Amino acid sequence: MRRTIATAIFAAALLVAPGAARLAAAQTSAGDSDSALRQRIERRIKADAGLKRQEVNVSVSDGVATLSGTVATPAQRQRAARLARVRGVTRVDNRLAVRSSAKTTTGGVGGAAEKTKEAAGEALDKTKEAIGEAVEKTKEAVTTGAEKSKEGASTAAEKSASGVSAVGGTITDAFLLTSLKTKFAGDGALKGSDIDVDVNRHVVTLKGTVPSEAARARAVELAQKTGGVERVVDRLTIGPAKE
Repeated sequence: MRRTIATAIFAAALLVAPGAARLAAAQTSAGDSDSALRQRIERRIKADAGLKRQEVNVSVSDGVATLSGTVATPAQRQRAARLARVRGVTRVDNRLAVRSSAKTTTGGVGGAAEKTKEAAGEALDKTKEAIGEAVEKTKEAVTTGAEKSKEGASTAAEKSASGVSAVGGTITDAFLLTSLKTKFAGDGALKGSDIDVDVNRHVVTLKGTVPSEAARARAVELAQKTGGVERVVDRLTIGPAKE
């Protein structure tokens, strides 16, 4: 009886052993295949310029590739999934996360740069405006100073001439001489002229040279309009302007 039971057990073992061996061999082959797929996917991702510096982890089980870790952009996430679809992979489980801080940082830096440029532009515009105002004020001050200087000189000349005339309450030849010389010297139309004035009993004689006919007419006009002048004798000649 014992011999019969032992024989039966031995026969069953012979039947089960080949199946177990085949199952173990299949599991070993599947494990080797998953490992090879994982290595292949990792090489593809590391060789990609946009993904080699990203945190991408790869695992493969029964032909299913699982991606985990973080990437900088959605485009990189999709790129990793495409690279994981190699021959032998039945499905890709993409669990990669996109770092939101990357967008925020980029936006923050870009916004700061734009604000800096805008502030620099405003400062430059204000500086230009301030320089322009300073130049205008300087020009205005120079012009005003020149006008006041001319006005002061003219007033002083008039006062001096007025003092000369105060002899017995009448206008003297000396007063007319001083007055005419002052007028001729300050008149722009007579620039470059060399006029010699002589006054005798309120008769004015003009000698010398003037640069043009217009200057000649202007000198005569000024003499005729001077109070106290009875007559003007014009002996002026037209010649080159006095340097």
